[in-house]
Amino acid sequence: MMTLDQLTEFFGWLAILNMAMLGFASSLIVFFKSPLTAVHSKILAIPEQDLTQLYFNYLANYKILTFVFSVMPYIALKIIN
Repeated sequence: MMTLDQLTEFFGWLAILNMAMLGFASSLIVFFKSPLTAVHSKILAIPEQDLTQLYFNYLANYKILTFVFSVMPYIALKIIN
């Protein structure tokens, strides 16, 4: 069984790793948008104009999931600890 401190540390690292992944994905999309849209358009047969909205939706959903499932539990555990 995990202690409260171990669980808090787990969610802390989970939040850090998810935020790093979100930052990395956002940076790739911002700095390499043209090559990414060209590759994804060819692979997925989606028009390049639609990919911008899909990238935005992906980042928004990932951000929401990160906050709900890693950042908020970490904050809640820090409050009760």
